[in-house]
Amino acid sequence: MVGIGGSLRADSQSERALRIALAGAVDAGAEVAAITGSALKLPFYDAGETERSAEAIALIEAVRSADGIVIVSPGYHGALSGLVKNALDYVEDLRPDERPYLDGRAVGLVSVAYGWQAAVTTLNQLRTIAHALRGWPTPLGGAVNTAEVKFDEVGGASDEKVAGNLRLIGKQVADFAASTRATR
Repeated sequence: MVGIGGSLRADSQSERALRIALAGAVDAGAEVAAITGSALKLPFYDAGETERSAEAIALIEAVRSADGIVIVSPGYHGALSGLVKNALDYVEDLRPDERPYLDGRAVGLVSVAYGWQAAVTTLNQLRTIAHALRGWPTPLGGAVNTAEVKFDEVGGASDEKVAGNLRLIGKQVADFAASTRATR
């Protein structure tokens, strides 16, 4: 399973939320990797360009080999970050694969914003993108308002219910991935 998200600021609130969700996947038996921060500093996606940076190749290979994905985006001005959107645009490189885009993959989605409006609209956009990429969003998605909830460096949150929901999202991705792997 791969986690994608955060911001360029190391150890941001959205990166911490991603790590909590991935911890839930680990608790469910999944092997996880995270692509965050500077690893998401990719050239603007260009479908006509065939050359890819080392970071872009690493991202595409991680998604290609993953049975499940957790995506966490900060909400900026009511929308997902350009950094996360650009990373998701690279999934287009999986179009010719036997499993194109996010086909058959569970996708856990979380938005983190300073306010409910941006958190909810960003989560809705992430769900729309996951559907467009043929992914299977988990039943539970997370909209986190950091005006009310803060995450610490060790995987805790000022609201344990929110942290529990993030871990459940990771667990749902891991469980779905395990069940689809068994039927392939």
